[in-house]
Amino acid sequence: MSGKKRYIAVGNKWVEVSNDYTPDPKNHDAVLWNDRQYQDVGDPRFASRTAHREYMRQNGLCTYDDFATTFQKNEQQRAEFRTTGKDPSRASDVVKALQQHTQRRK
Repeated sequence: MSGKKRYIAVGNKWVEVSNDYTPDPKNHDAVLWNDRQYQDVGDPRFASRTAHREYMRQNGLCTYDDFATTFQKNEQQRAEFRTTGKDPSRASDVVKALQQHTQRRK
């Protein structure tokens, strides 16, 4: 037997389990598929995903998944740059830098 211990979260407590413990597949990740997590936390600001989204919108906040398409788009742009070597913003950046340099000289 190894000296390492394994724990799982049950409610608000950590419970030690054996090294060969496997979670019941029927209950695994159940909290991801419903609003129970919001209800069990007892946060007065929101008790469902809908209420959470509304709270976030009203307070100008966001979560990681709000940027899923942004991350995909940026990855496509990086891939295009790596394959073509062309940066569409480079020309405008050079023009802007030259204008700033010219204005400083005046």
